[in-house]
Amino acid sequence: MTRYLFNSVIITILTIFINLIITVSAAYAFSKKKFRLKGALFNFNQMALMFVATAVAVPRYIVIVNTGLINNWLAHILPLIAMPVALFLVKQFVDQIPDALIEAAVMDGAKDFTIIQKVIIPLVRPALATTVVLTFNAVWQATEASNNFITNDTMRTLAFYLNSLSTNNTIAATGMTAAASVILFLPNLVIFIIMQSKVMNTMTHSGIK
Repeated sequence: MTRYLFNSVIITILTIFINLIITVSAAYAFSKKKFRLKGALFNFNQMALMFVATAVAVPRYIVIVNTGLINNWLAHILPLIAMPVALFLVKQFVDQIPDALIEAAVMDGAKDFTIIQKVIIPLVRPALATTVVLTFNAVWQATEASNNFITNDTMRTLAFYLNSLSTNNTIAATGMTAAASVILFLPNLVIFIIMQSKVMNTMTHSGIK
């Protein structure tokens, strides 16, 4: 069980880190940059909100197989590094940052990376906190990669291990399922309690009523 827990922790940390970088960079580009197909690409992101994971399970499997990621750590990480809802929320915050602030940073010689690091991130921390909560919840409880893309038992996650316990023994299935649910839920609860104020702030300012 220790190995499964270690795998879950490492995969979750890496996925959250990469997701934050992609989300805040994309939100900055969609909000403050001008480029061709900007509207079409953001509308594509909005359309992605309509699809649940089950709807893209087959295309995702084909991509993983064709890219040779079977029994690879990236099979856990790549499918979850981009979250359309997180991009939408962070973009709402970036939209509220005055263009004059960005222009002042440019006049001072700041490049895009510096602007994101010194200006954007400090001002959108509530949205980034929400992104952390959403990403953690998705990654911590994910079993798709362990079920479909991983055959090496040492590369599987805690969620897969706990779910397998609840199905292997039919007599104790109910108790096992309850215990597994509690173990998987507690970290989500702790993360949410820690970031509750920032998450509520995000809901207030994102335009969601």
